[in-house]
Amino acid sequence: MDWGRAKNVLIYAFLLLNLVLGYQLWVDVREQADTNLDFASLSESTQKVMKEKSIQLQCQIPSMTPQLPKITYQYVNGESIGEQVPLKDKIESQLIFKDKELVSALQGVIPDIENYWYDPLASEYMSKSEMERVKQAGAAGRFVMHPLVDQKWPLFNDQLELYYSEQRIISYRQSPIEISALADEENQKMMPASNALKTLVERHLPPGSIIKDIQLGYYGQVYNSESQVAAPSWRFTLESGDMYYVQGVSGDVTVSSPKTEKEKE
Repeated sequence: MDWGRAKNVLIYAFLLLNLVLGYQLWVDVREQADTNLDFASLSESTQKVMKEKSIQLQCQIPSMTPQLPKITYQYVNGESIGEQVPLKDKIESQLIFKDKELVSALQGVIPDIENYWYDPLASEYMSKSEMERVKQAGAAGRFVMHPLVDQKWPLFNDQLELYYSEQRIISYRQSPIEISALADEENQKMMPASNALKTLVERHLPPGSIIKDIQLGYYGQVYNSESQVAAPSWRFTLESGDMYYVQGVSGDVTVSSPKTEKEKE
């Protein structure tokens, strides 16, 4: 055996192993630094309450603070839940994770599909009535998409449901809406997501809450009228499935829970 060559091979192997371990350590440190940066951006009082209540933050805190107006929307057919429509040609459900391919496959089949945003968290958590709709569709589950305001901000109040079975999208429910700017409404600057989080942590979130996602979009209380109003809001999604909506200007908080199907101020 050539011991000199074997020795060199072992040295190179150990060097390679050290490089791999060093890279993994660097990645872990960078991820931890990013998390700490988000946590450190919160006020000391908020950090203190989070520690006392064992509240975890598992996502980045958005830094954007755009100026947005309130909007009005109404359902073209007068109903918020449309009829189930079977698809003649079943679509591979994997496409839901590839926006362009999904839009291409469903254009001409589902109206205005190119102006919807896929919501993985709303797809995951379902209320009893939503589970019943999935059952009625003969599906294994559903994907949820929201219409976009100005082709950018999701309207959380409304959703397009795509039902799938055996890895294929088999049918959908959609109730077309018309969105317009609220009369005489001026753009107003959003409060930072960190401020909205402060409000939730100190006044609303129960101990042990785990925040999985923070999204900016539109949301509003639903009233018994043809036209509804929605305001730019931060949506905080917990691991429990509860979603907290913080109005971006007033700071008002609304809670939506799939367990109770009720909203609370």
